[in-house]
Amino acid sequence: MSSKILNFNVGVLGHVDSGKTSLAKALSTVASTACFDKNPQSKERGITIDLGFSSFLVDPSDGIRDAGYEKTQFTLVDCPGHASLIRTIIGGAQIIDAMMLVVDVTKGMQTQTAECLVIEKQKAGIEKMTKKILLTLQQTKFANAKVIAVAAKPGGPEAPDVEP
Repeated sequence: MSSKILNFNVGVLGHVDSGKTSLAKALSTVASTACFDKNPQSKERGITIDLGFSSFLVDPSDGIRDAGYEKTQFTLVDCPGHASLIRTIIGGAQIIDAMMLVVDVTKGMQTQTAECLVIEKQKAGIEKMTKKILLTLQQTKFANAKVIAVAAKPGGPEAPDVEP
């Protein structure tokens, strides 16, 4: 008999070399085949270049247990921190339920640290706009239509154009 598990995807974001992968590794009990910089190019360059996935289970809170779940799983989505990999970071932000911002206390806030906060803010803005659109659609024949957010420049107006 399998147990009922509630999963939360938690993005691990921050500046390059802030310790994101090390933190994910320390917290995780389950590692996927795509985690902890297993990509040969990651090892060669010494940076995370792909999204990494790992997880850990905890006992659920009373409210989650009352909803019928036996465990809570946190899937850590380890995102790159290098500015040149912003598309991968944005892709990771699309699948997360919460964000863990990793800051190297010896270096403080750095450029990509701040950019991670902007990405999360944009996601919140998209969700807010989607709710407004859905409310508006309730008054029309499109009441049950799906709303899918798309953007020509997912990184914002300052982002480089996307090449086909």
